[in-house]
Amino acid sequence: MSTTVTMRRVRPGSVALWVVQVVLAVGFVPTALMKLSGSPVMVDLFADIGAGQWFRYVVGTLELAGAIGLLIPRLCGPAALGLAGIMAGAVVTNVFVLGYSPVVAFAYLLVAASIAWFRRSAISESVRRYS
Repeated sequence: MSTTVTMRRVRPGSVALWVVQVVLAVGFVPTALMKLSGSPVMVDLFADIGAGQWFRYVVGTLELAGAIGLLIPRLCGPAALGLAGIMAGAVVTNVFVLGYSPVVAFAYLLVAASIAWFRRSAISESVRRYS
């Protein structure tokens, strides 16, 4: 009885991309949980935004779903694209509604958009699969 072993070559770029995805996911989880748990800081922040507390739950849920999606190979591209969209909204909100510095939100936006760019084949595959 012979056994065939197939070796897959691991590329350093792929490993680095997964590391970045894990770091980004870990970065989103605490803020998502703060939004969902009703942290006074987040309640006050969303009160200042003026969209209502329901919006805090929506954003927290989307951030948590995006963070989990970054860790699933089939979903990592679409999740990164969705998180980039959320962070684009955060940048605009910080600048025009709250008057805060958008640096942190913009950094998250750049990382999420970069992941989406490198995972664009996964995004197009998802579009084909679900359309």
